[in-house]
Amino acid sequence: MAENGEEKLLAVARHIAKTLGRDESMADDILQIFSNFDGRFSRDKLSPSEKAAAAAVAAADADNPRAYAALDRALNELERQISHFVTSDNPIWADAADASAFLDAVDELIAAVRDWTSASATDKAVLACLGRAEDLMQQAMFRLEDEFRSLMEVGGESFELSRPYGRGESNGDLSFDSEDEDDDEQGGDGDERQVPVAQPLGDDFDIVIDALPSGTISDLHEIAKRMVAAGFAKECSHVYSSCRREFLEESMSRLGLQKLSIEEAQKLPWQDLEDEIDRWMKAMKVALYILFPSERRLCDRVFFGLSSAADLCFMEVYRGCAIQLLNFADAVAIGSRAPERLFKVLDVFETMRDLMPEFESLFSDQYCLFLRNEAVAIWKRLGEAIRGIFMELENLIRRDPVKAAVPGGGLHPITRYVMNYLRAACRSRPTLEQIFEENIVSPKEYSDLDSRASSSSLSVQMAWVMELLESNLEAKSKIYRDSALCSVFMMNNGRYLVEKVKGNDLGLLLGEDWIRKHTAKVRQYQTNYLRNSWNKVLGVLKLDNASLAPNADTRFLKERVKLFNVYFEDTCRVQSSRVIFDEQLREDLRISATKLLVPAYETFVGRLQGVAEMRKHSFKPVEEIKARMDELFRGRGALGGGRK
Repeated sequence: MAENGEEKLLAVARHIAKTLGRDESMADDILQIFSNFDGRFSRDKLSPSEKAAAAAVAAADADNPRAYAALDRALNELERQISHFVTSDNPIWADAADASAFLDAVDELIAAVRDWTSASATDKAVLACLGRAEDLMQQAMFRLEDEFRSLMEVGGESFELSRPYGRGESNGDLSFDSEDEDDDEQGGDGDERQVPVAQPLGDDFDIVIDALPSGTISDLHEIAKRMVAAGFAKECSHVYSSCRREFLEESMSRLGLQKLSIEEAQKLPWQDLEDEIDRWMKAMKVALYILFPSERRLCDRVFFGLSSAADLCFMEVYRGCAIQLLNFADAVAIGSRAPERLFKVLDVFETMRDLMPEFESLFSDQYCLFLRNEAVAIWKRLGEAIRGIFMELENLIRRDPVKAAVPGGGLHPITRYVMNYLRAACRSRPTLEQIFEENIVSPKEYSDLDSRASSSSLSVQMAWVMELLESNLEAKSKIYRDSALCSVFMMNNGRYLVEKVKGNDLGLLLGEDWIRKHTAKVRQYQTNYLRNSWNKVLGVLKLDNASLAPNADTRFLKERVKLFNVYFEDTCRVQSSRVIFDEQLREDLRISATKLLVPAYETFVGRLQGVAEMRKHSFKPVEEIKARMDELFRGRGALGGGRK
């Protein structure tokens, strides 16, 4: 603090001397007065550039030969000092004293050029000196640029990973490479420069990369300050970004993500694209949680106090990698709307959504804003893609043709596909609700679903898909000419719908009323099936009193028994070809059918045995009827099941 105060005091005195002195001798007189007060204000304390600047100020209103002489002497001294370092074959920063001396000389030159330029001298000789100074400045900057690059490259060889840097912990043995490269390093070309890279570390992203030692960062900062002050900010940014970009690009390549254009990504087979999406998700998290924040931190430290240069460097370092990552997400967003792509597109959407705070914090400056806006736009396009996929699912259901009937009235493939699809989709219910609540316009057809009027947009969407599926199934059921088989088909598919909806998020979206309504529909299909399947058998068992009179024709009664046996066997044979996929449904049907038939048969046999001539007639035992019914619905001859 004392040294800073002394420097400021000296600077004030020098400024007063230069400002009040009309010529160089006057400045000397003023400094002599200060010197009598304090020895620190002697003429000897002035640097070469300050002496020359004082002379230039004195010559501002007239050509002054003495000013040129002072400028020439100061410039000669600076040329001698700077040329010694510029022409040296050894790295200047290999010796701390040399680095300090070189920076001091550069500071003198920067101050001299600034002061001489502001003096507005018109003498050609003075202007020539100024031209020489600017040439010398360029030489110094070129050497600083080389030193900057050398420090970046050498310092990068000793990077470390810390977890996290805020706690001061270090874990130097962490590596982003899952492969052992010792053999490659030992057997490779010794002259080839090895680029240190970052490689994936699993799912824990609480890591920051200290890519350069603190001492190197401090040296880089001192060089950056001089280059920016001298008007060489772009050159400094270029050399910085070229070194760091190589590190970042190599680190990204180790994550296994291919460099694909949007067109190339769209041409990938779906299975390959799925694998690439998995790699992309990991790469995005590593980039946004580790690599980019670490680069932001490094830029801020190297260019501390030079925010514009720091922002520019950061953008130039990560722009290529960021565009590569965003382009891939965009390729997914504008790609095919095939329903099977939903789940991977959801993964990409959720990754972008979860990383949006990182985009907001990292890409907030003037140079990065366009990438942040692009990230937001792509994220929204992914949401549009997901809504588009559901529209394509609707079209798929509408277009599914009424082909050959499903054997036995079993479960239709479209039913299984759509229900399993919706259940899987609803595992991402919060995400889908977010997507469908944003800018969704319900189609006109939704107005028919008045019971859903107050539901969420996702609920309306799911109800609409279910409505389309039911309509499609009803159209398919008409292909069955047998009304009983039509009922079996609708019963099977309706039961599957209800069971797939119960006890999960899809059921929560559709609501209890939907479940009750469709459970009642299934019961009605069951009733229709039983009536249409067994009505012929039950009709034979109905006898009027006249046919049981003592003088009644027993041939008629015997014919009824024969018809029953024929109809019963024929019905069992026909029903054995039916498919009831659900075990509980088969049991319910067995119980219902048995309750319909067995009591009616017992009554039928009992009444016939009341006729004298029929007492000795051979009837099927009731136990045999029960056994056949059990066998039909549960045993080897049972109505077949199906896959869920």
